[in-house]
Amino acid sequence: MDRAVLRRILGAAACALLLAGTAHAEEPVSFKDKTITMIIGYAPGGGTDASGRVVANFLGKHLLGQPTIIVRNMPGADGMTSLNYMVQQTKPDGLTVAMGSSTQVDPINYRKAQVQYDPAKFFYVGGVGRGGNVVMISKAAEKRLTDKNATPVVMGSIGGWPRSSMQVTAWGIAFLGWNARWVVGYPGTNDVIIALEQGEIDMTATGNMFQIKKLIDSGKFDILNQSGSLENGRFVGRPDFGKARVFSDQMDGRIADPMGQKAFKYWINVNAMDKWLGLVPGTPAPVVAAYREAYAKTATDPEFVELGQRISEDFTPMSYHDVEQLVSNLADTPPDVMDYLTAMLAKQGLKVGD
Repeated sequence: MDRAVLRRILGAAACALLLAGTAHAEEPVSFKDKTITMIIGYAPGGGTDASGRVVANFLGKHLLGQPTIIVRNMPGADGMTSLNYMVQQTKPDGLTVAMGSSTQVDPINYRKAQVQYDPAKFFYVGGVGRGGNVVMISKAAEKRLTDKNATPVVMGSIGGWPRSSMQVTAWGIAFLGWNARWVVGYPGTNDVIIALEQGEIDMTATGNMFQIKKLIDSGKFDILNQSGSLENGRFVGRPDFGKARVFSDQMDGRIADPMGQKAFKYWINVNAMDKWLGLVPGTPAPVVAAYREAYAKTATDPEFVELGQRISEDFTPMSYHDVEQLVSNLADTPPDVMDYLTAMLAKQGLKVGD
């Protein structure tokens, strides 16, 4: 395992253990002879399902009493159905736990009328991040990005409405003066990477370590910047991305409009959020503390990390306090932020539904 990644994991776990231990001095909770159900709001085979099953395989080993953890998939409404079920039909006794995704804690989604849960009231145990995304740019095009007299750099994106990781270019165009234009509609990640390699586009965003290494090794591409990941309350870059600047640092002080600042805060937090493990509101503090301590131990289990990185090279455990901060920041998002983002992208030729 990469030493930098291991150092980050150990640091987050140590902090989580300290906080769990100092916050709750009650008698430890035992789950001996108990069965815990992990609810995953998506179909088998996806990223949330894969992460949840890896966590389930190891979390039971580190909970006192070593309970059995079974996985129950409950797809529907992009994950909303499962959390509605949990808050309405399960007991807050620690015998049901959710493995969720960023979609379920995104206020754009959970403020809809059919949603019955409030993510800000859940107790978070930990999470799994991707270590951040990078913008890859052709070396031949890089100088054109800051030259308004040159041919615009072409940014390639999946679908008609750019994914959150790819919206970095929208902010760069709007506030950093990037000389760039969009080409959208690629069906998947592999398609947009092939387009980059073949010169159809000049840059795109990705978090796939295999693709990043392949592009760098070709000698034709650079990392323009990185999103970073939340670590102990601040966004930090990955050492294996070299000296690439963290994008939020580049944007510091660039947005004067208060609504723009709130929209950017929403964007960086939803982009950093990935998979999370949580307990329903009302769960007793000793149970929450037991889960947090067990997950902190799980995060440092070499077998767990190795298995996780077989799923994805950028599989990175997150501490519960970082997950809590991301959810809290998202909960502060005002309702009209989406209007701001829609208008910003519309100015760049992109519209919802295109």
